[in-house]
Amino acid sequence: MLRYSLKRFLSLLISLLVASIVIFVVIEIVPGDPATYMLGINAQEDTIAALREELGLNASKLERYWNWLSGMMVGDFGTSYTYRSPVNELIGDRIWVSLPLALIALTLSTAIAFPIGIIAASRRGSVTDMSVMGATQLGVAIPNFWFAMILVLIFAINLRWFASGGFPGWDEGVFAGLKALTLPAIALALPQASILARVMRTSLLDTLSEDFVRTARAKGLSKAKALRRHALRNALIPVLTIIGLQFSFMLAGAIIIENVFYLPGLGRLIFQSISQRDLIVVESVVMLLVFAVVLVNFFVDLTYALVDPRLRGRQ
Repeated sequence: MLRYSLKRFLSLLISLLVASIVIFVVIEIVPGDPATYMLGINAQEDTIAALREELGLNASKLERYWNWLSGMMVGDFGTSYTYRSPVNELIGDRIWVSLPLALIALTLSTAIAFPIGIIAASRRGSVTDMSVMGATQLGVAIPNFWFAMILVLIFAINLRWFASGGFPGWDEGVFAGLKALTLPAIALALPQASILARVMRTSLLDTLSEDFVRTARAKGLSKAKALRRHALRNALIPVLTIIGLQFSFMLAGAIIIENVFYLPGLGRLIFQSISQRDLIVVESVVMLLVFAVVLVNFFVDLTYALVDPRLRGRQ
């Protein structure tokens, strides 16, 4: 188990290093000079040159990459060109919107998908199974931003149960914060729940056809007990993979949802920083999100070893 964990941790470090190089290179080739963009097209050349020197844009790309990478290693993400404040503070303010949103959406997705997938697998070929699969197919096909607008139309404009957008801040109370995140979380969760339910059903059906499950049934276990005691745990590996990917998507890929609901999260910060050519913010936030994705996958790999003992002995 220790050797398995160390190999996965080494893979994590290599992935982060490669990701940092790719992110820096891609961001650096984006057209447009941040100093020129900030001062406007009518700015004097000497003013632009002075601002470039102040922002450190005159240094070589290799030097800028090393300064950025070494700063992140000690928790210093640099200073925003636009906001003139540490990127750490910008991330700290926004992550308390994006992280709870992702966790709530993932909880909803899992709570919906698990029982639906299990019911569909246990009643394969029945009307219930076909109805569930039809509903999940619809959930996969509907874009989450369109679903978000439907939720706003129904629950914010017509019923007036929720606000159509914005975030009051956690200082206003936990209930107010959770209420503001409810519609965005549902908009993120339902399409992902559809995917997870289909994966859960397929994985369970594959496991139920294995010899050890048939043996358990032959020894007198009912179908429900065989599913619960033997099939369910063995069917979790592909499901855990999807859960890990979904959390990463909900944290890093909620840019559209955050813009639909005007949420001051990391996704909206990236969108605003790209439009303002605030490269240091884009690089740092994207790198942070990549780190979250890689870290989640690392823990998913460790969970594999807990679920499947055969992986613990792999070299």
